[in-house]
Amino acid sequence: MSAAPDAAGITLGLLAAGGAAGAAWRKRDGRPQVLRLARRFPGEVAAVRVAADADFDRYAAAGLWAVPAGPDAAATLAALVAACATPWLLTLPVDLFDTNDCLVRTLAACRGEDGAVAVDADGVQPRVALYRVEALRGALPAALAAGEGVEALQARLRLAAVPFAGVRFGRLPPAAGLPPLVPPR
Repeated sequence: MSAAPDAAGITLGLLAAGGAAGAAWRKRDGRPQVLRLARRFPGEVAAVRVAADADFDRYAAAGLWAVPAGPDAAATLAALVAACATPWLLTLPVDLFDTNDCLVRTLAACRGEDGAVAVDADGVQPRVALYRVEALRGALPAALAAGEGVEALQARLRLAAVPFAGVRFGRLPPAAGLPPLVPPR
């Protein structure tokens, strides 16, 4: 396996469509969630892309490059891959509560031939994944033709399951007006 990808080789792809769409502009700690995550990894990613259903002007005004999400998870990955100019794509759902400080480095260092998928205290987190873009581009046509979801697409790739012992990424509640956000335990 080649050396671990460096920051110049990784694009962060934020999944802000479907069920996560409402969380993108929801404020947490005074900042919209999409901006908090987009700026979460300074010096660890070269670019940020957002797969979204709407608000494209709002993303642009915030300095983010948004691409139209597909009708399903695999099509959304295809949209991100089409906008990706680096050899690696790191995906995160925009409604992710938090990550640990070593997420990018750990996924990059422990990856398989085609990347890695995170495993936290709740189990496999298929949307928290690092992909070798060339391999993902190769697997997407068959996955799209078969109508496969992310998990089945990932099974087509040589991804390492990378455990994050004692970590729970968590997800934000789906709607505003719910009780205050509390960190996952």
